[in-house]
Amino acid sequence: MNGTSEGPAAAVDLDGSAVTDSDIDLAARTGPAAYREVFTAAPLAMAVVDPEGLVVSANDTLGTLLGTDPAALAGCAAADLVDLASDAGTWHAYREVLGGRQPRLRCTRRLKGADGHSLWAQVTVAPLAGDTSGLLLLSVSDISARRELQARLRHLQMHDPVTRLPNRALFFERLTAALEAESYERGGTGRVGLCYLDLDGFKAVNDTLGHRVGDRLLAAVAERLTRCAEEAAGTRTGAPLVARLGGDEFALLVEDSTGTDQLADLAESVLAALQEPFELCERRLSVTASVGVVERHTAGTTPTALMQAADTTLYWAKADGRARWTLFDPERNASRMTRQALAATLRPAIDRGEFALEYQPLVGMDDGRVRGVEALIRWNHPQFGVLAPNRFIALAEEDGSIVPLGRWILRTACRQARRWQLDHPGEPPIFVSVNVAVRQVWDSDLVADVAATLEETGLAPQLLQLELTESAVMGSAGRPLQVLKALSDMGVRIAIDDFGTGYSNLAYLSRLPVSVLKLDGAFVRGFQYTGVADAADASGAAAANPADEVIVEAMVQLAHRLGLTVTAECVETSDQASRLRRIGCDTGQGWLYSRPVAPDRISALLGSAGPGAAGVQAGVGNP
Repeated sequence: MNGTSEGPAAAVDLDGSAVTDSDIDLAARTGPAAYREVFTAAPLAMAVVDPEGLVVSANDTLGTLLGTDPAALAGCAAADLVDLASDAGTWHAYREVLGGRQPRLRCTRRLKGADGHSLWAQVTVAPLAGDTSGLLLLSVSDISARRELQARLRHLQMHDPVTRLPNRALFFERLTAALEAESYERGGTGRVGLCYLDLDGFKAVNDTLGHRVGDRLLAAVAERLTRCAEEAAGTRTGAPLVARLGGDEFALLVEDSTGTDQLADLAESVLAALQEPFELCERRLSVTASVGVVERHTAGTTPTALMQAADTTLYWAKADGRARWTLFDPERNASRMTRQALAATLRPAIDRGEFALEYQPLVGMDDGRVRGVEALIRWNHPQFGVLAPNRFIALAEEDGSIVPLGRWILRTACRQARRWQLDHPGEPPIFVSVNVAVRQVWDSDLVADVAATLEETGLAPQLLQLELTESAVMGSAGRPLQVLKALSDMGVRIAIDDFGTGYSNLAYLSRLPVSVLKLDGAFVRGFQYTGVADAADASGAAAANPADEVIVEAMVQLAHRLGLTVTAECVETSDQASRLRRIGCDTGQGWLYSRPVAPDRISALLGSAGPGAAGVQAGVGNP
């Protein structure tokens, strides 16, 4: 590995025999003449290097390797002969060896041989055995054959023998790399696209004409798909990767895709290419394909989720009549999960541990420090992937499973908040905000559940915030109002979520035991532009309605007069944050600071601070 040092090891010569430090040491003890004879005749390319990095002497094998008289190498910089200065890590390690601060350097380099062809060489630099004057031994071993064998073996391992396309293993390796943060953070569109297809009726070809004809058909299909990919190659990213995933299933992976139009064009070209009959084994065969198309942001996408979406979309294409392509539609995907099927699996899913919580920071507008987090539930459905709460919470409220699910959310969130507090004793503890459905207030003893949870987890009541929607809180009377007052008396904070879009019974607000107002994101989105001056910019975007800012400012002032704090939701730009801070909002929540993330990502934020969103973005940013 380039620039890595290793312990003592034998150096392998061109013939596969070994010349070790012990051999050199033996020659040195035998005498200068014997040493010179062993050194000169050794089949391993070697040179003695002084502490300054200059060649003292080189043997014939090294001269032959580099295509020069070995005597002419004396006085040359050894690093230049074997390209040790081409990367900073190797150069630093080499200098450490020269200075005696590191025992050995072993690295791989691509060198130009005497015949003009390049070769792969393993270069080793280590102190000369038995020498006390600081001399080092440089050895160069040709490992081109080994590298070529490794490359051939990898190619066989990662390619399909029938079509010679990348196989499933290589496809998922490339897909995983494309979805890694390092890949899209270096630049590009930050998007990925996939055409997932299989041949309609291919089984009939195999069953009636045999596997030989079937294999020939697969190879011919692969050629046409490759041609489609080459024709679709972009000027910057190159051709899509074409892979055979197994059977008659193929995939075309588009890294740095430019949008659904690009994927639609590629799918159209694939269908058109496969419509032409195939002439195989003196037979004329016609096949069609069904194609599922998925295109999305790389951030937040996993290989499993992408393939699940592609598989679902391929199913739609076949169900819609085959010989067509279909684009992934989240709404259609949700409709496939019938309400009856989800209702039947909701309660068992709680017992099976299929739910998980993510947390979105609530950030102080004045200093950018994390003040709290909102717990957001996700359902890791075994068939349909990760479901957002809007896919199942309403159903859970209808069938009553929201009560046990709500208890699980409350316990999990409080336990996690307490864990953060214990793990970061030097930081101010952050509160956790948990959404509560109306049915939880009516159908369960919410006060008892909260009290038991706080006692079990050891979380202080003031570090728990319960969020109820405006429509659920405004106009509350009887049991709901009693529950809210009991929770408030306990020290738990009550927040009204999505404030400003529901009943907005401001007169009633003063009588509710509420601590926090969360402004609906619709108001914050009206802050996208700074005003009339921005209306004429190149984007063509309309200027924000000045009334939005007036309304928000009025609500903030009202809340503060009532002793309430205000959280702005859906903060996405620094301009929005600056204006909300100027208006007087206390905390902000949104993608400017962080998307909902796993608990360990929140730990990275604790203690970070800075102007505006800088503190939070330095810790997590937008994954």
